[in-house]
Amino acid sequence: MNRKTFLAAAAAAIAFAFSPLTAPTAAAKAPAAAPSIVDVAVAVNSSGPYAGQFDTLIAAVLAADPAVVTRLTSRGQSTVFAPVDAAFEELGLTPENVSSVDPAVLTNILLYHVVTGRRDSNDVLASSRLRTLQGGVLKQAAGRLTDARGREATIIVVDVPASNGIIHAIDRVVLP
Repeated sequence: MNRKTFLAAAAAAIAFAFSPLTAPTAAAKAPAAAPSIVDVAVAVNSSGPYAGQFDTLIAAVLAADPAVVTRLTSRGQSTVFAPVDAAFEELGLTPENVSSVDPAVLTNILLYHVVTGRRDSNDVLASSRLRTLQGGVLKQAAGRLTDARGREATIIVVDVPASNGIIHAIDRVVLP
């Protein structure tokens, strides 16, 4: 199964899980858990104004150490700065080739995009430094993140909620 087929199947499964098919009954099972950061990213990527904008990010998460998926689906709150596909393309990465990156390097880069805690746009804008799960620091000023190499990324979409955190889209990949 190729990545696009996998992503479409995952999105369909999520849509099915959260769609009201029948009225609830007394014998109905407990409601499905609210969507995690990963669930929301797949759903946002599947339809609406951001459809197809996060194919490379999703492929990268799947190609990285499984600890990344575990963290982004766990109950602990996280804030993710999610690069759009054009940001990865700037580095020559696509959904088809991102898995060729060493998983340890990919994991390190992805964890540099995650901050502990649920930080909405007001919290992010009030912070000048954001400590990442990778251990490094992102500097922030007026909605622009500066990485350890001096590269800047602009926050272009804010406050996409998930049960275990929040997602902000950015226009460049930040590098540790």
